[in-house]
Amino acid sequence: MKQKRKSTHLHDNVLQLSRQIVKENPFLIDIFKHANHLSDAKHRLRMWLKSYFNSHRQAMEVFRDETVNWEHQLSWNDRAAIRLLDYLNHEGLEFRDPNLSNARIVNHPIENLWRIIRFEKGNCSEDFCLDMLYLFRQLNGKLKQSVPSKKRVMRWMQMYSSGLDTEIIEQRKQNKDRIIRQIIQNIDSGRQRSQRFQFIPNSSFEEKYQQVNQWWNNYRFHLSFAIRNPKLLNEMLGNSLSEKIMKRLQAAHEKGIPLFVNPHYLSLLCISPNCPHPAVNRVIHDYVFPSQKLIDEFGNIEAWEKEDKVLAGEPNTAGWILPPFHNIHRRYPETAIFIPDTTGRACGGLCVSCQRMYDFQSGHFNFDLQKLKAPMRWSEKMKLLLTYFEEDTQLRDILITGGDALMSSNTALKQILEAVYQMALRKKEANKNRKQGEKYAEIVRVRLGTRLPIYIPQRIDDELILILKAFREKAEKIGIRQFIIQTHIETAMEITPETKQAVERFLKAGWLVTNQQVFTTAASVRGHTAKLRQVLNNIGVVPYYTFSVKGFMENHHNFATNARSVQEKTEEKRLGEIPNKYNEELASLHNHPQKAKKHLDKVRKKIKSPFLATDRNIMNLPGVGKSMSFRTIGITTDGRRILKFKYDPTRKHSPIINQKGDVIIIESKSIAKYLRQLKNMGEKIKEYKSIWGYSISETEPRSSIFEYPEYDYSSTEAFTNLQLKPIEWQEVVKWNQN
Repeated sequence: MKQKRKSTHLHDNVLQLSRQIVKENPFLIDIFKHANHLSDAKHRLRMWLKSYFNSHRQAMEVFRDETVNWEHQLSWNDRAAIRLLDYLNHEGLEFRDPNLSNARIVNHPIENLWRIIRFEKGNCSEDFCLDMLYLFRQLNGKLKQSVPSKKRVMRWMQMYSSGLDTEIIEQRKQNKDRIIRQIIQNIDSGRQRSQRFQFIPNSSFEEKYQQVNQWWNNYRFHLSFAIRNPKLLNEMLGNSLSEKIMKRLQAAHEKGIPLFVNPHYLSLLCISPNCPHPAVNRVIHDYVFPSQKLIDEFGNIEAWEKEDKVLAGEPNTAGWILPPFHNIHRRYPETAIFIPDTTGRACGGLCVSCQRMYDFQSGHFNFDLQKLKAPMRWSEKMKLLLTYFEEDTQLRDILITGGDALMSSNTALKQILEAVYQMALRKKEANKNRKQGEKYAEIVRVRLGTRLPIYIPQRIDDELILILKAFREKAEKIGIRQFIIQTHIETAMEITPETKQAVERFLKAGWLVTNQQVFTTAASVRGHTAKLRQVLNNIGVVPYYTFSVKGFMENHHNFATNARSVQEKTEEKRLGEIPNKYNEELASLHNHPQKAKKHLDKVRKKIKSPFLATDRNIMNLPGVGKSMSFRTIGITTDGRRILKFKYDPTRKHSPIINQKGDVIIIESKSIAKYLRQLKNMGEKIKEYKSIWGYSISETEPRSSIFEYPEYDYSSTEAFTNLQLKPIEWQEVVKWNQN
């Protein structure tokens, strides 16, 4: 279906904006007002831009991709000129827009601008015109790049609390008390039952209270008493939810969107009218409560992760041949995801912007923990799956996740780690019979993906730590050198004393802890992510990635535009930039994770920064990999930017990227709409004004912490499990010439 093109008289706000654009940029009168035909207007604009680039040589070099590391050298005006030329060069491209059920849209920024200025007609929104107004303000110097001072960034950071603050700890004790009392009532009335957790007959209320308080330290209690329906959730929150939210929760429940909130995580939600910064409480709120857009889209969600679609004998979209199950996912040559057939396919809670929502929709993922227990012959299947890693020439890194790796029982996790050890040992032994230059990549990194340090930190018990410690001591003897707990913490408010203790235990067991944040709308407010980095460093955690929200219209509510991610990277994260001379010291964190906090503190003190910017702001592209190298090549009539991404040049990719070329992303939200969301959350929009100018970006280099250790032998460059064939990748449908 193709969107119909209308030409109507402009709304007063749009008309006013168009006149403001011309008033501030008189040269547009000659280009657009005096042009009787679109082709004439485009020619006049191209001549004007040619004159501009003749006197701005570096801008033209960047436009032509003839230079690298340009981001700190390109002027603010040059960025605007590059975007305008990109608009002109991509005028007429037609795309399928997954945000609009694959409706066909045509990229017509120049034609739309010409119609607005020349005839005061068109079908463009106020958001489109606002984006254009700030584009020309950037070009003429009215909109400047005002990089905030360290003092200002620190002031933003100080606005936010941490879950380690005394006031917050006390508030959550009250939340815990309320939840315990409600659970006692529910058990007594029969509304919540558990075979494992039952009261001693004839117990008094005080005895029951003490019993539940003891159960609270057992992670199985939080799984057994996780809330699964809206009414019970409201009761647990002191009946504080509005009628509007309850209707939305009920609609989500009826649509089949699961609800799974455990008591510990529920105790982090503030229901008092005197909560700390509302936007920060909103971060946790938006991980529990589904948006209306998600409810509307559920049932029609398209998988963002194209490479996760696996057909027997057929390569995935990245070109990799995978076992015909849903246990191994792969984008890159060197690493692959391993998802066991255990309760590790579930999580300690549901993140409503989860990348696996497509799998919940199809029924591949659920929260029926009994059904998720490993089948009797799982050990045989696991050995077959791990043979894939063993016999692959390039794989050196295994990420065990799900779901959540630590949702597996200790027995199952021990079995999985032992199987990984045996696989790595066989791969190492087989290399003894291979010549230099023909040897396979050996396993050097093992990662466990988990959110349980936040959802249920009680899971990180003594038995689990002994398993992890024993595995490291055994595995490092055969050459595995990096052991990583890869967690997902959204906000400093999620970091509780129990989380801090869990991290300390991981580090003592010899496992480095890294973090991936999803840059949701609520988490994207000024200074919030910088604060998170600071508190992570304080407890010994290394920031790894700051992800733009993936998905289409189902994640519209939580999507923060990529322009904001680049703004955060440029204006706030720069406070923690690390000089190259500290690379070796940071890379050594893998050798002694027990000293991670000490080393992080030491480097922070040397560079006089509250945090270390070891993470990269990136977007997970649908198909092959991660990147933040993009240009803004278009804009929809409702103001949503169209971005053309290039792949991250700092890491190895499947050779298929030579066929795929660039990746087109049509954002689900305009910058204007994003800013209105922030305003509704209480943010001062003037603090974000420079966001309009971030339309071009390059991917940051990787921190030395995340580089693979070198082998003492020469490995093969040949690929196995790879099948390249002609593919249709680009989202471009055709080019409409005018």
